[in-house]
Amino acid sequence: MPDSPQQVTEPVTLFGHWICPYSVRVEFMLAHLDLRYETIEVPPTAARPKGFVVPVEFVANSPKGEIPMIRTDGRYLSDSLPILDFLNPLETPAARDAARWVDTTVFPPMIGVYYGTDATKIQRAADALNNALGELEIRLASADWLAGTEPTMAEAALVPLYVRLDGLRALGFNAVLPRRVHEHAARVLDLPAGRKVQWSAEQTEEFIWRLSTYRERSQRRTGID
Repeated sequence: MPDSPQQVTEPVTLFGHWICPYSVRVEFMLAHLDLRYETIEVPPTAARPKGFVVPVEFVANSPKGEIPMIRTDGRYLSDSLPILDFLNPLETPAARDAARWVDTTVFPPMIGVYYGTDATKIQRAADALNNALGELEIRLASADWLAGTEPTMAEAALVPLYVRLDGLRALGFNAVLPRRVHEHAARVLDLPAGRKVQWSAEQTEEFIWRLSTYRERSQRRTGID
């Protein structure tokens, strides 16, 4: 386990929610660095129950009103990749580059699958995600981890995909994971931090229900079959 960076004052407060992939990144990194933290649950807008009151502290300090946000030693920081970088300033350039690659290559089609509202767009996103995982397979050809000999912020950036794979399969992603990607997913989720953020069956079911409901409502509004 890496040493906890000296600049981070504990406990860290995380404003976030398990269903948000960007929040999952941050919680994984907090757990991986063995930093003490507490979570204030702020669901993303689409998942907020009726009558939910957004904490005043979050509204006042989140520039875009988006999760995740952390507070440490009176300082507030938003957006997942800058937060990951802040939590472990000893990350290598290779780890930062790999995390950005995940953010720009893997995440858009992943989100496109579960927010897709018609069969053509869903299939296009699923194909793009499968292509991205093919690239990921190549990146994992010579090492167990994405950037070096141990888990880094690159694994934190990617872990939201792994925790929601069953949900993605229910929503239109049917490709078989490449062998090295499958093995990498198992290694990441077997870490203490991976077990910390792994979804329960109930969470997966809720994810599928929420996105299926969103899809059905969107199709009714637009008349898409």
